[in-house]
Amino acid sequence: MTNVDLARFQFAWTSVNHFFFVPVTIGLALLTALLQTWWYRNKNPDLLRLTRFFGTLLLISVAVGVVTGLVQEFEFGMNWGAYSRLVGNVFGPPLAMEGLAAFFLESTFLGLWVFGWDKLTRRVHLLCIWLVAAGSMLSAAFILAANSWMQHPVGYKMVGGKPQLDNIVAVFTNPVFLWGYGKVVLASVTTGTLVMLAVSAWQLRKGKDPKIFGHSLRLSLIVLVPAITLTLFVGDMLGVVEGTYQPMKIAAAEAQWTTCQPCSFSLFQIGGGNNDHTPVQIIQVPHLLSLLATNTWNGKVVGMTPLQNQYSAKYGPGDYVPNVFIQYWGMRTMAYLGGLVWVFALWGLWLLWRKRLETSRLFLFAATWAPRRPPSPTWSSAWSSSSRSTSAWRRCSWCSCCGTRAANPTRTRPWPGRPANRTPACPRCCTD
Repeated sequence: MTNVDLARFQFAWTSVNHFFFVPVTIGLALLTALLQTWWYRNKNPDLLRLTRFFGTLLLISVAVGVVTGLVQEFEFGMNWGAYSRLVGNVFGPPLAMEGLAAFFLESTFLGLWVFGWDKLTRRVHLLCIWLVAAGSMLSAAFILAANSWMQHPVGYKMVGGKPQLDNIVAVFTNPVFLWGYGKVVLASVTTGTLVMLAVSAWQLRKGKDPKIFGHSLRLSLIVLVPAITLTLFVGDMLGVVEGTYQPMKIAAAEAQWTTCQPCSFSLFQIGGGNNDHTPVQIIQVPHLLSLLATNTWNGKVVGMTPLQNQYSAKYGPGDYVPNVFIQYWGMRTMAYLGGLVWVFALWGLWLLWRKRLETSRLFLFAATWAPRRPPSPTWSSAWSSSSRSTSAWRRCSWCSCCGTRAANPTRTRPWPGRPANRTPACPRCCTD
């Protein structure tokens, strides 16, 4: 295992642990704001207790998220110093905006909300929690803008061999960002509702304050149904965007080595991977991949082999194919568990309509385990699939010598004293 492999593993481990708390924070902030608004309108003391209770959980999630996020920030410089120096003029501004604007907004008004119960008016105090929710979503926007730029670089020009930001509007209107941000926010609300649903179900199963936690059980379910439905829709549209700008990612998600039109989607496969071009695909759904990748019934999906040849001719020799095994199963883990959450939400909605939601022992048991099963592997699979195939940087970067784009160079020039952090150089500049 090389230094680069260790750096990747450490950063991935930190990112996965940090991202467990990000969606919980975004979702719980919105739900806590809804609970307090409900209490503000009818002055029910039970709703006040629920607001304080879930506000405490929100505070814990924010605290752990901040700690893990700080470690991740340090790893940008410690693990990927060369990358940070190379693209810092573009990658840095969104991160700075996140810290100076969104994080300060969120943390300042969270403090006012926590300590201002008996010091602020009810209206001002309610405004504080809504600003906390807005700050958490704004924070995600800046982070996703930087991440989307790695997926589809826009709004920059080359200055001295390095990309430099020249159009911030293009960065925040990047199609990958717009659909990716929508999916992250909706999936975060889904995660937050599952946490509230699980806590409420656990309390009801134990017979603790059934009248009080019945309110939060119903609220979380009412928010969950549209949230997961919209998440699936926006995720489908994001697949079309990725098919446009990152066709290699879509082809790898189906282990599609040859071009097809129309294209089927396999539910499972035996074998597969970068060295197995003929896996045994089980239960193929006709036309489904064409719909997912192009939004058309007979859409064309270019295979990894022709894309590899195309990129080699355009950027130079190199391996442009991501880890097919991770792409294939990561996409299915995300999609199947997301579908499971949707079915679970419809089940709860049916019980709510039948007035059996709070008395169904089976549903309450399933709800208690819900946030411990689908959301965690779903988020990990989605983030891994997205990051492992960030083709603009994993397979292609700018030459540190002449400023041209260098595709997966075979030779690199290490920075003095930092052998693990290397800046790529194109083959033309690597003759020594």
